[in-house]
Amino acid sequence: MPLTFRQFPWHSVSFPAVYYVRNFEGSGTIWDLSLTGGRFSGDLPLRVGEVCSLTVSLRSYRPIYIAAAIVQWARGDEYGVDILVIDDESCDDLAEFIETQGDFS
Repeated sequence: MPLTFRQFPWHSVSFPAVYYVRNFEGSGTIWDLSLTGGRFSGDLPLRVGEVCSLTVSLRSYRPIYIAAAIVQWARGDEYGVDILVIDDESCDDLAEFIETQGDFS
């Protein structure tokens, strides 16, 4: 697999998340987050290429709702996802949160 660089750096976090794929619900933790995706672990297995939705509970913010994210990689119960669809309000809240985190890249 070729080495690729992210346009937006991931920020280390630890927030609860609920995710949905088909008619199933999983719960887990977001560990890394950016404006375009993130890494999370959870109790509902996912496969590369699957599309899921996520609700992330950021401390001191409204929950972020990601309507669609595609699984780019899976390692055990950890998954890397790219955001495909996010509503404007959640996108603004996510951008505001990321801005407060500084640049850790």
